[in-house]
Amino acid sequence: MAIIKTVEGKTPQWGKNCFIAENAVLTGDCILGDDCSIWYSAVLRSDVDAIRCGNRVNVQDCACIHQTGTMPCILEDDVSVGHGAIVHGATVRKGALIGMNATVLDKADIGEGAIIAAGAVVTHGTKVPAHEIWAGIPARKVKVCTPGQAEEFAKHYSGYIKDWYLKED
Repeated sequence: MAIIKTVEGKTPQWGKNCFIAENAVLTGDCILGDDCSIWYSAVLRSDVDAIRCGNRVNVQDCACIHQTGTMPCILEDDVSVGHGAIVHGATVRKGALIGMNATVLDKADIGEGAIIAAGAVVTHGTKVPAHEIWAGIPARKVKVCTPGQAEEFAKHYSGYIKDWYLKED
């Protein structure tokens, strides 16, 4: 069973058909929608503000979702957070992809369907417009996404959860 910890009287909650790995950590005021997947060694630590994840959110192995006392962390529907990424006190809009080992800092706002490249650092307060690809340190726009590009990446993880982890034996 995953590590689920109540903080300040608030206990994490999740919807239907969620996969939460045995060594994932969810604490405090953390709410997940339906069909989410929280993978091995991922941490969603909500100790001083809220974490809200929409439906079909995917937080991959070793990723960290945290917030600040002045800014919740919000992952809207169909967001994918890659292996080892950090999202801290930011908003990630519907269908966006945060690449492996990327860092998204406080008060950043990642637009719908945007892609943050692996290893990128999105600095405090940065607004990434919808359907753009940003890369580098600090992250900057490198191009516009092709239609459906972020969704294509998301198909990979949705197959795992359906075919391997929620399958009834």
